[in-house]
Amino acid sequence: MTVARLPMKLSDLLAQQNGSLPDCLGAVAQLRPEHPALILNGVTLSYRDFDQLVSRAAASLQRDGVQPGDVVAACAGTSLEYVALYFGVLRAGGVMTPLPPSATAQNLTGMLANSGARWLFLDQPVAKAWDLEGFMPAVNTGQAPVGLKKIWFDLTAGPNSWTQWLGTQANPAPVANDPERAFNLIYSSGTTGVPKGIVQPCSMRWSQTQRAATSGIGFESVLLLSTPLYSNTTLVPLLPGLALGATTVLMSKFDTRQYLALATRHRATHTVLVPVQYQRLLDDPSFDEHDLSSLRIKGSTSAPFGAALKAEVLRRWPGELNDVYGMTEGGVRCELKAHLHPNKLHTIGPPSAGHEIRMIDDNGVELKRGQTGEIVGHSAVMMKGYHALPEKTREIEWFDSTGKRFIRTGDIGRFDEDGFVILSDRKKDMVISGGFNIYPSDLEAELEQHPEVAEAAVVGVPSRAWGETPVGYVVLRANASITKEALLAWVNGRLGKTQRLADLLFIDDLPRNEIGKTLKRQLREQYIKELQ
Repeated sequence: MTVARLPMKLSDLLAQQNGSLPDCLGAVAQLRPEHPALILNGVTLSYRDFDQLVSRAAASLQRDGVQPGDVVAACAGTSLEYVALYFGVLRAGGVMTPLPPSATAQNLTGMLANSGARWLFLDQPVAKAWDLEGFMPAVNTGQAPVGLKKIWFDLTAGPNSWTQWLGTQANPAPVANDPERAFNLIYSSGTTGVPKGIVQPCSMRWSQTQRAATSGIGFESVLLLSTPLYSNTTLVPLLPGLALGATTVLMSKFDTRQYLALATRHRATHTVLVPVQYQRLLDDPSFDEHDLSSLRIKGSTSAPFGAALKAEVLRRWPGELNDVYGMTEGGVRCELKAHLHPNKLHTIGPPSAGHEIRMIDDNGVELKRGQTGEIVGHSAVMMKGYHALPEKTREIEWFDSTGKRFIRTGDIGRFDEDGFVILSDRKKDMVISGGFNIYPSDLEAELEQHPEVAEAAVVGVPSRAWGETPVGYVVLRANASITKEALLAWVNGRLGKTQRLADLLFIDDLPRNEIGKTLKRQLREQYIKELQ
């Protein structure tokens, strides 16, 4: 990579690199070689050392035959090597595919087969989990792509260890940037079935990088990120942060005490957390003892952020609080600047700049402003489609009367009188009982009004009399004394006749995936199984 002149500010940096995040990284490494790029478990990589590691990874991939457009997969815990591989794949012109370590053996095999990856980077904890479910034998017997080459991040010796695989040559062949080329292949969280591969083009990630620059990410920023590397929740701030010269502090696993210590020690300026992490931080007895004033901008995404919790964060944690609603598929994005709109905490905010949002009914007919329907969105930040699944791609697309392409969210919502979006529920989570639509989020919000309730989830289960009926799961606060019968009577007394819960169960913790989404399908299946 050649840089005509070293940029002295972010606008120059972005203007010179023609949409390439790896080239941005290289320019930052020349401009600020000693500046910390990544910090993890007490180890710091400077931009010079990180950029060199990325180039070595890119050259090693090209040595092994990776061509532009080839898919390289990784399934492992958070490590500096993992991040270097990500940028190395991009610099080599490949398509990075981060896979969730918590996925089932069947889903992992399916994702590898769908992606067409011939290189898989992994670590021993992941492999041990797969062995327990028979995954590695499946790979070795050819159910995964034939000729799959496995490289181990955490082995220190052997031909398939990262240390021996990584060559010393740090001058990969340059690859021309193409805005429409696939940047990465991100698999959906799979909370409702087999994950689908979301093809995000280079132009999509570049747009996110430009947005990050305008929102204050730059040389003086310190990002603190604690969600997994396979998740788009992490990638949206991580990738632009490294392209724009910020210092990023990573966590191998979220822990409230460690998070608070890292935020204080490194004077973090930006963070992105999922709502359950905010709740756990506020519940930590030592929270108020820490000086978190450096955290100017806090983001939340990936799961519903309750109004009461937003209010509590605003009260106890200084700085901006932005609740972002969006999809890995792109198209739709809303942002509530909660610190500016304390009377709108029940909303997800207005559409972000450059995003057009509409509501449609079950027949795909556009609804009038203020009517409730499925949320669809259009923007410059949109996926190309689901990899090798054209029928699934068509299912998620909606076109208006002019032919403009929108992405369907599967979420139900409406605009309020000020243009803020009020989110009801996932369309698939909506309960239809006796012909009436019941939104679980309404019932959950009511349950969480009780002083002894910490969290609640409501699911629809089969009913002979009503077709479906709502059932609640509740996590009680410490030292709660209310009985199930008393709580059920209390909440049903506050709900409409058609909304009333048929049953209520206490549970120690709600099941969640690694980025905090409640696994309602698991709760529903668990309840049905117990009835049999």
